[in-house]
Amino acid sequence: MKKSYYFLVISVSLALLSCGTGQQASTENTSNQGEVKNETSTVGQSGVQDETSKPNIVQTAVGSKDHSTLVAAVKAAGLVDALSNAGPFTVFAPTNVAFEKLPAGTVEGLLKPEKLSDLKNVLEYHTYVGSLKTDYMQDGQDFEMVNGGKVKITIKDGKVFVNGSEIIASIATSNGMIHVINDVLLPK
Repeated sequence: MKKSYYFLVISVSLALLSCGTGQQASTENTSNQGEVKNETSTVGQSGVQDETSKPNIVQTAVGSKDHSTLVAAVKAAGLVDALSNAGPFTVFAPTNVAFEKLPAGTVEGLLKPEKLSDLKNVLEYHTYVGSLKTDYMQDGQDFEMVNGGKVKITIKDGKVFVNGSEIIASIATSNGMIHVINDVLLPK
């Protein structure tokens, strides 16, 4: 009888310990899975941290004090991850001065949620899939942009223009090219 009693106590103790451990492990797994789900659901290509590679188009624009309006527009349009992908892309990047040339209220209007499709259309008209270097651009060339519209390249006195706006600087990035311009290109 004494042996049976000890056996019963040990069995119950082991059962209680294993239930407690299993429950704790189950809770830990559930909470860890929740953490992983949250991480992956909120981080896209733009969230990849890499301190050694050349910056991509978005990272380069974010680092430019002259492109804060463009960066705000890209964020509002939800295009940060798309422009952070491998590409290659070419972005004709209007400066803050370019946005200031637009009629009063235009930028603010485009940044409203109900104007999201118009904002995307304008931004996609500044984006080409592929890497376009000015050295390879020729006078009279047309390039089809992401939104389906076309831009025209002209060359005058050795200067390259896109839809009449001079390319004032070109920056190679890890996923393409940025050509800085002082005008906002409006889709036709």
